Amino acid sequence: MTTAANIADISLSDSAAAQINQIIKAQSDARYLRLSVEGGGCSGFSYKYDLTDTANDDDMRIERNGATVLIDPMSVEFLDGSIIDYVDELIGASFQIKNPNATAACGCGTSFSI
Repeated sequence: MTTAANIADISLSDSAAAQINQIIKAQSDARYLRLSVEGGGCSGFSYKYDLTDTANDDDMRIERNGATVLIDPMSVEFLDGSIIDYVDELIGASFQIKNPNATAACGCGTSFSI
């Protein structure tokens, strides 16, 4: 079945895939990283990350190097064109979303506005 979620352009970097695999390996009851967009945060919307062992039929699946990210259809609309990355810098390590739809983002990178 093809849905809007299946034709969106969202990608996962090698470093994000490696980190997801490492996290999943340490969690005996999780198989996927779920990424969603919620209302709130200092810029209007925020990214939410959850570990889960269940995929929904309408989830978009992004797979790379054995790692799978699930995104619900409503969140896909906000994330189209995005790159899910993981960076490890001197100030800390975190997942980062490079979202071309965001017109502004907070300093911590977890919330954005459109």
